Amino acid sequence: MSYANEVSRENTAVLNRRIPRGAPQLAVELRVTAVHLYRRLRAELATDKVSSSQFSVLSMLDRQGPATPREIAKHEQVQPPSMTRTIGLLTDLNLVERQGHPEDGRQVLISLTQKGKTLVAETRKRRDAWLARQLRDLSPAERETLANATEILRRLTAQ
Repeated sequence: MSYANEVSRENTAVLNRRIPRGAPQLAVELRVTAVHLYRRLRAELATDKVSSSQFSVLSMLDRQGPATPREIAKHEQVQPPSMTRTIGLLTDLNLVERQGHPEDGRQVLISLTQKGKTLVAETRKRRDAWLARQLRDLSPAERETLANATEILRRLTAQ
């Protein structure tokens, strides 16, 4: 059985259990569905040379701009030595580069190279295209429901 069929079957089972539910049951359904969506989107990476955790670093640098290795480690919730290894691998792939810190000569800033920016843009484009294809099959009412849910999810994740 393929991963997509397995996920679809599991999601259908969850949907079929739609009994009146309180916050705990809704939390379980939302968590399971969010994990499956995350895994599926993660599969749309534009290269097989970078792991999802490495791509997360690239994406963070694209959104926030250059950062020190310590800042990146804190954002990614890993120890600095682990981030040093990740940055080394990304540097070897010419996806990031080290620059001197403008205010503290003891530190370096990590920033995306053009190749890194291109990889982030291509991956986002692939992920958006996959999701758009899925949304195309929904009814206008279902898309409106998802639009409303997106606003609610945005508020939840901002807390």
